Amino acid sequence: MSWTTRLHFAVVGGLACFAALSLTLLASGQEPRRSRAKLREPVHRIAKARIEPKGNTPVDLHPLDPALRLARETLELIQTKVIDYSCILVKRERIKGRLLNSEYMFTEIRNRKVHNGQITTPFSVYMRFVKPDSVKGREVIYVEGRNKNKLVAHEGVGALQFVPPVWIQPNGPIAMRGQLYPITDVGIESLVLKLIEKGERDRRQGKCDVQFIKGAKINGRLCTVLQVTHPVPRPQLDFHIARIFIDDENKLPVRYAAYSWPEKEGGKPQLLEEYTYLNLKLNLNLTDEDFNHTKKFR
Repeated sequence: MSWTTRLHFAVVGGLACFAALSLTLLASGQEPRRSRAKLREPVHRIAKARIEPKGNTPVDLHPLDPALRLARETLELIQTKVIDYSCILVKRERIKGRLLNSEYMFTEIRNRKVHNGQITTPFSVYMRFVKPDSVKGREVIYVEGRNKNKLVAHEGVGALQFVPPVWIQPNGPIAMRGQLYPITDVGIESLVLKLIEKGERDRRQGKCDVQFIKGAKINGRLCTVLQVTHPVPRPQLDFHIARIFIDDENKLPVRYAAYSWPEKEGGKPQLLEEYTYLNLKLNLNLTDEDFNHTKKFR
C-alpha cells in the first residue's frame, strides 16, 4: 500500500502518514498553480548515442570521474543560481518488489540558503496531487525547522476535505512505510547530492561503463543522458543501470531512473525508481506565504 493511500486511512482513523519524494526532466509551458489540465506519462526518447570527447578535461582515473565532476559543477549551479522553482513531479517507485503507479504532484520548492553558517531560508515544499483520481486534491507542506519539523497534510476532495489538517513526522515509521524516501529528500538539489554520494561510493567498487548520450528528448526538450552501467552485480551496488537526464538549455538534471539487473539471463532490467520534473519554472520569488498551510490549503 503506497503512502498516499495510507494517509487516507490515517486521517479517517485519527492518525496520518504522508510524505513524498524526488528526480529528472524538463518541459516548457506555464503551469498554473491550480491547473487541472490532463497529464500524460512523461515521454522520453533517445534518438542517437555517442560518447562525448573529453577535450581538455583533466586526466580521468575512473570512468565515473567525468560524471562526478559534472555533478559537482551542477550542485554549485543549483546552490548559487536556483532559489526556488515549481514543477509537476512525477514519481514511480518499486516497493517490496511491486512497481506502483505513477503519481503526479504540482510542487513548489524553495531551496535552503545559508549565510555565515546560519540558515537564512529554510528548505520548503508544497505539493498538491493532480493524478491519479484516488489522491487528487491532496495537499502537503513541509518547512525545515518549523512546526516541530513536521509536515502537514490535508485532503482535497470528498468528505475528508472537511477534516482538519494532520501533522506527521516526515521520516517516522508510519510515514516511511511503503515509500523509498521522505519528503525531506525531494528536489533537484537533493537528487544531485545523492548522485555524488552514490558515485563516490561506486567509484570504489571497481570499473563500470559511463556514457554521455546526446539527442535524448523528454516531452520535446533536448537532453543529454548520463548513463552509468554496472555489468556485474555486487552487494554494495544499488542498480544495474542509472540514467540521469540533463536539460541541454539550463544544465539541470531533470529526470532520474534506475534499473535492477535482469532476473534471468537475456531478460530486461526492471525499473526500481524514477523521478521526473515537468514544466520546471525557476526563481519564482516564493515567500513564506507560499508554504503557510492556513493560507495555502483550500
